[in-house]
Amino acid sequence: QVQLVESGGGLVQAGGSLRLSCVASGRTSSTYVTAWFRQAPGKEREFVSRITWSSGVTYYTDSVKGRFAISRDNAKNTVYLQMRSLKPEDTAVYYCAAGPRRSEYRYEYDYWGQGTQVTVSS
Repeated sequence: QVQLVESGGGLVQAGGSLRLSCVASGRTSSTYVTAWFRQAPGKEREFVSRITWSSGVTYYTDSVKGRFAISRDNAKNTVYLQMRSLKPEDTAVYYCAAGPRRSEYRYEYDYWGQGTQVTVSS
């Protein structure tokens, strides 16, 4: 019904920047919120940030506040995650997710992308 495709991951030195993109397609009319989650090897998938499509209201987990910025381009059905001042602990697979309401919980999101790898070296 809804497909999400992430891109923009890669290898970067600590202190560097990356911009991730998430392109949505299909029947997206019921997905009002898009979020970014991340999962490091052996760890639980955790919430990073979210944005509401209509209002642009954003929210961030404490560990990325002041460093990451989420944004959207409604005409392109694309959500971005601009990551700056990257740290080795940011290393993870980053996933785009879409759901019907603002939430920090995985079970609230109905659609998921395949993930894009972000590796930050020290």
